[in-house]
Amino acid sequence: MSSEEFEKLHEIFKSLYDELKLMPDKAARCHGEERKRLVRDFDEKVGEAEEMLQGMEKELRIAPSSFRNSMSAKLRLYRRDLGKLQRDMKSSEASLGFSGRPGESGHGSYGVYASQNEQSTQAQSHRALLLQGTETLHRATQSIERSQRIAVETENIGNDIIEELGEQREQLDRTRDRLVHTGENLSRSRKILRSMSRRLMTNKLLLSVIILMELAILGAVVYLKFFRR
Repeated sequence: MSSEEFEKLHEIFKSLYDELKLMPDKAARCHGEERKRLVRDFDEKVGEAEEMLQGMEKELRIAPSSFRNSMSAKLRLYRRDLGKLQRDMKSSEASLGFSGRPGESGHGSYGVYASQNEQSTQAQSHRALLLQGTETLHRATQSIERSQRIAVETENIGNDIIEELGEQREQLDRTRDRLVHTGENLSRSRKILRSMSRRLMTNKLLLSVIILMELAILGAVVYLKFFRR
């Protein structure tokens, strides 16, 4: 997500800025190789901070307008503060000849250096832990998003199966109704066939009786006409 990536870059920048803002005062008290090393570290961290600001600007281009407007103002302040630190470092380089009297560098300045070195080490450790935690959070967020997508897909598949089973149940109900109607029609057909069979037998019996009666009448007529005189 764009807001999460922005927050990640923002935390890294804040960690770098906390280290950078200690360096101008520290450089003003250093001499020789130690000062050169401190200036190189300062330039490297400024470069990293610039990269973080550029990354935040890219994330802001695709962020919601409400979020973009508030954070754009912060980015301008961050660039201004970073430029001020660079100017302070240059000022400390320019005033090196006026601020480094030999008699002033004793146990007090050594204690300041040790304290600042400890603060810088703690800031670096904090930044490393912050990066590790942010990366872990990012991976966990991606894992949760994948799980949510799988859950949604599974739910959609389940809904489709339920709908399909519902349609099949309706089809089975309709088939059962048709079978019930067919059974009722077959029962009525059997009753009609039995009734027709009974009527046919009755008609046959009646026809046989009529034929017998006609034969009897015919025989009586023949007998009376030819044999009885």
